[in-house]
Amino acid sequence: MSMNIESQSLGVLILAAGKGTRMHSEKPKVLQALLEEPLVYYPIKAARDAGLSDVAVLVGHRGDMVESYLKDEWENVDVVWQSEQLGTGHAVMVAMDWWSKFDNLLVLNGDVPLVRPETLSGLVDKHFNLRPQCSFLSTITDDPTGYGRVVRLADGGVRIVEDKDALDDEIKINEINAGVYLFSCEALSVVISQVGRKNALGEYYLPDTIHMICETEGDVNVIICEDDRELMGVNTPLDLAETARELNRRLMRGHMMKGLKCLDPSTTWIGPRVEFDEDVSLEPGVQIWGRSSFSNESSVGAYSTLRNVRLGERSVVHAHSVISDADIGADAAIGPFACLRGEVLMGNGAKIGRFVELKNSVVAEGAKVPHLSYIGDAEIGSGTNIGAGTITCNYDGRDKHRTKIGSDCFVGSDTMFVAPVSMGDNASTAAGSVITRDVPNGALAIARSRQSSIDGWHDRKDIREKYDETHGKES
Repeated sequence: MSMNIESQSLGVLILAAGKGTRMHSEKPKVLQALLEEPLVYYPIKAARDAGLSDVAVLVGHRGDMVESYLKDEWENVDVVWQSEQLGTGHAVMVAMDWWSKFDNLLVLNGDVPLVRPETLSGLVDKHFNLRPQCSFLSTITDDPTGYGRVVRLADGGVRIVEDKDALDDEIKINEINAGVYLFSCEALSVVISQVGRKNALGEYYLPDTIHMICETEGDVNVIICEDDRELMGVNTPLDLAETARELNRRLMRGHMMKGLKCLDPSTTWIGPRVEFDEDVSLEPGVQIWGRSSFSNESSVGAYSTLRNVRLGERSVVHAHSVISDADIGADAAIGPFACLRGEVLMGNGAKIGRFVELKNSVVAEGAKVPHLSYIGDAEIGSGTNIGAGTITCNYDGRDKHRTKIGSDCFVGSDTMFVAPVSMGDNASTAAGSVITRDVPNGALAIARSRQSSIDGWHDRKDIREKYDETHGKES
């Protein structure tokens, strides 16, 4: 009976119910961070990039955490619960109500972050072209420890033996099962209920279905993946670190082939959601995470860390700056040693200089905060210059308040704005002022005590002692 490929539906079931005890963490293994994204992010992304839209994630251990992540981050991903974890075969059994509506089912583990979309789409294409009851991926590795061995039978069939159940001659086989299967749902529905638990772990093994299909004279197609790293699972913190290095190397190479300039890719780290235009430059030691994007001719200085940042054309982040949740316009400059956090918006040509902290604030076009200032919960108008040492006193001990500074203002050094307070356009403050009331347009605000001088202070001990007694100061 011929198969009409275009009419065939396909669901993707990602197994993510395991405890991951070797991670030594209360967090579920599939939520362990890899380049600041959970492990399960990567197989979901690979399936979606392969054009496979019907995806379900099977959850179990701390499944409420996994379900919450999926709800927040992934649209139209279904959740299936495996309340008791009794093996991969049991996982597919409890998900049968979900996958029985499809013609074909792709099953893969939630801890294979290096699997490529091209590998999954290639598996689907070959499965649909050859029309077996099952196709699965294997790979050849120098160290097969912990993985099921692919045993090729004399009659052309195949079976998979788990590492703990393998005999002496089987343990030497270096072709391993990668845990990526594509079943005809009709064939799977026949054999899945026949899977038993007579094995070292007393679990229902999904790989047992492979031999069952072969025994019923069904066809099983084994597709060898050339890159064994692509299908390696992540089980320990050491695996996590090694996988991070490989994934980062892959991401860096892909971006640099498209024009990213990076002096030292081995010390530069980027997340999978980061996007670059063609002509962007990164110095050594840079880290970029989250949903960050960089426009043409922008650059990031050495040992800076950026997270959820949009950097406009020709804008520069100088060395040792830390920025999160910021939208930065074109021709802007930041740092060195600047800290921006908590919903920051910078206009074109704005400047944040040395040792400035900017939090939850707007800095309009052409405005400058050149050095040594804290600007929190504030709005700074276009063309305004903020002198060194300026502070917005935004917290009264209970609530946060905003400071509004108009356009084309000059704020003298060491000014303190005690919020809530505003400053009109073209206004100024004298250095050292403590501003507690609104400043009108065009006004100069001076809020400091009058200076006085005592002549002969150095030579007159009696005057110094009297002054110290009056002001409560030790002589």
